[in-house]
Amino acid sequence: MGSSSPTQTLLLLLIGLTVFISASADPDNLQDLCVADLSSGIKINGFPCKDAAAVTSADFFSQGIANPGLTNNTFGALVTGANVMTIPGLNTLGVSLARIDYAPGGLNPPHTHPRATEVVFVLEGELDVGFLTTANKLISQSIKKGDVFAFPKGLVHFQKNNGRVPASVLSAFNSQLPGTQSLGATLFGSTPPVPDNILAQAFQTSSGTVKHIKSKFQPKK
Repeated sequence: MGSSSPTQTLLLLLIGLTVFISASADPDNLQDLCVADLSSGIKINGFPCKDAAAVTSADFFSQGIANPGLTNNTFGALVTGANVMTIPGLNTLGVSLARIDYAPGGLNPPHTHPRATEVVFVLEGELDVGFLTTANKLISQSIKKGDVFAFPKGLVHFQKNNGRVPASVLSAFNSQLPGTQSLGATLFGSTPPVPDNILAQAFQTSSGTVKHIKSKFQPKK
């Protein structure tokens, strides 16, 4: 084999350095805990740490998803989060939960979680669920009590209770605060609003239809 050229040698060194830096980075928290100080005005990617002397077990505890949520709303479904906003001790730990309850016919409408993959475990009932790939392929499944289904990070997904009895799931996320963008509310209920002509062209419809849809997402007075 011939000897490497200076350019090849430099390239190999750069690749090796990149791998070394990536492998030696420490993605985990560097202290036992960093309970979120939700009252702090400091803006960082996450939350600053609460004084360790003020930390209690309450920072790691919640009963917020113990009972079914009220589903008497427009979509017949309610998401109750157990994330860093309700369990400050989750700060920096990269995990959270949610409970989703569905009335008969209830829908958790198409939405995305920009910061997390979601895995649901069916507690009660049956659901039709699915997500869309970036190639516009629908991956769907009917799931029942005891079943598990995963929604990849950032992809549009939904859950629908087509049954005659209530349903519920426990959702797990690999983020302390996964975030949610519901497509309908995001596009038709934003502040300030997305211009009517943009939505009309995007959805191949009229501005009048767009105005009508927007009226459904405006806060009730």
